[in-house]
Amino acid sequence: MASDGFQPLDEKLLVEYLKSTPSLSAKLGNHFDKLEIKEVGDGNLNFVYIVIGLSGSLVIKQALPYIRCIGESWPMTKERAYFESSVLQEHGRLCPDHVPEVYHFDRTMCVIGMRYIEPPHIILRKGLIAGIEYPLLADHISEYMARTLFYTSLLYLTTTDHKSAVAKFCGNVELCRLTEQVVFSDPYKVSEYNRWTTPYLDADAEAVREDNILKLEVAELKSKFCERAQALLHGDLHTGSVMVTPNSTQVIDPEFGFYGPMGFDIGAFIGNLILAYFSQDGHADKGADRNLYKKWIVKIILDTWNLFHTKFIALWDKHKDGSGEAYLPAIYNNPELQSLVKQKYMEDLFHDTLGFGAAKMIRRIVGVAHVEDFESIKEASKRAECERKALNFAKTLLKERKNFHSITEVVSAIEDFNK
Repeated sequence: MASDGFQPLDEKLLVEYLKSTPSLSAKLGNHFDKLEIKEVGDGNLNFVYIVIGLSGSLVIKQALPYIRCIGESWPMTKERAYFESSVLQEHGRLCPDHVPEVYHFDRTMCVIGMRYIEPPHIILRKGLIAGIEYPLLADHISEYMARTLFYTSLLYLTTTDHKSAVAKFCGNVELCRLTEQVVFSDPYKVSEYNRWTTPYLDADAEAVREDNILKLEVAELKSKFCERAQALLHGDLHTGSVMVTPNSTQVIDPEFGFYGPMGFDIGAFIGNLILAYFSQDGHADKGADRNLYKKWIVKIILDTWNLFHTKFIALWDKHKDGSGEAYLPAIYNNPELQSLVKQKYMEDLFHDTLGFGAAKMIRRIVGVAHVEDFESIKEASKRAECERKALNFAKTLLKERKNFHSITEVVSAIEDFNK
């Protein structure tokens, strides 16, 4: 055990831990004789144990003091568990239908005990690779984003409450710095961590590193990411952080959570849907294309933004005379002005969403951490062909985002690039 009381849990220690923690043993009905324990942490940062007993189940997540997939050579703060549990609890309060409940948090041991999201839930990214349609996905994820982003912004909060929340989450600086590095820095320079489908994309990766206009635009996005404390973000809202069935959507793993620009969350989700779209040709079986499924993904992209827009504005209207201090009613006191304010706010948010979404796409193709959507395409030349289309689209989207005025225009451009 470390001097600070931290101890990595193995299965034996885990059972002892469960027995000695009332809030967790209660969830298991205090029965420990036939526990089924499975370590499933396929992520990069943590131990994740699923614990199933005769009369209950739960998940235990423990943050390690280094990046698990690289080892102790890349140390990583354990404090991220505190921020993850804080975001889960805050977002869970705002959107309980789509966030797993937290039963227990232990800051010394960096342990979160939470609801087990049971089968048949699977990671959304895997569902997209398999070509499965989720009819409620856009409705659910737009609900989650609208509620978590609106209620933690100055449209709802006083500047005093907002500032104190921002101050709390400023402590998650190490994970923010990791994002700054892997999203806004590494892909645009020579870095030992970068990789891509070589030799096919060698010239494409070099073109990213030598694109002056792209770098100017990325600097603007990085500045927003670092400086704009707009709302409490999930911070890593890609399709690997969402678990789904056809009628349930659960958002997990918000350890990168902090107060940042709303478009970073919305962009992460939409950007990963666009990656899934461009990967589809690589998953088309002989004789069976994925054209219908690509149309479904396009519909989800459209619906996600459009439903988010509608729901966000509805929350704004509902609370227009509340305590939010962004637009004081005494000043924004006529319908025409209120309408102009909303239009400007949503247009800026749309452009942020496109920019951050594009940056997240680029880093998944020429940066350190790739996505299974492409990685699971066995034939390298085929994979590279899909990745190149996605990369070219992302570069265009990032540089020209302010020329797009609706999600429909974005979708048309996606389809043009895939020809």
